[in-house]
Amino acid sequence: MAGKANTMPVISKLYCSSSQVVLAVRRRPHVVNGGGFVVTDCSQMVVFRVDGCGVLGTKGELVLRDGNGDALLLLRRKGGMVEALSIHKKWKGYSFDYEGSQKLVFTLKEPARSCLSNNNAIRISTEPKSSSKQCEYEINGYFPDRKCSIIDSTGNLVAQVGVKKEVEELMASKDVYQVVVKPGIDQAFVFGVIAVLDYIYGESTRC
Repeated sequence: MAGKANTMPVISKLYCSSSQVVLAVRRRPHVVNGGGFVVTDCSQMVVFRVDGCGVLGTKGELVLRDGNGDALLLLRRKGGMVEALSIHKKWKGYSFDYEGSQKLVFTLKEPARSCLSNNNAIRISTEPKSSSKQCEYEINGYFPDRKCSIIDSTGNLVAQVGVKKEVEELMASKDVYQVVVKPGIDQAFVFGVIAVLDYIYGESTRC
């Protein structure tokens, strides 16, 4: 009998499943919804949605919401003179508590702007919780091709972005794709990372 998967909450254990989860992502057009994307489960129920700058009206800022529309994550591109001089740009992910206060939960480091290429890894570090230590992740593959994965520091697969073959044959635009999230992994964290990837590569969340 298989052992129970260890949960690794970044935002909340509510978004950690004991089994593997396959979720579908559909990009929203800027002209209708201001961009962003919607995440649904196998029953077509909305699990998450991401509002891009077309909705928020602020560049370098995204919001991940749950299926009810409540904000889970504020994703903000760090600015300032020091950041402007840096080769790597950073994104900060902040969760919201019940009182609306923001707490830093992860940092994502963009690749150098001069080389957005397949082999230039994007790295993510999570803030340590009281019961866990800081974790490091990186992106393997190339997000615009919908062929990439999030792996942890030991090389274990955390989540996989891909397109079903039958969908790929029908739609060349890659507006619909799927994300497989491994057992115990925080799905809200995964889609927070995907929202930032979408913005970095100038897709639906970007103005």
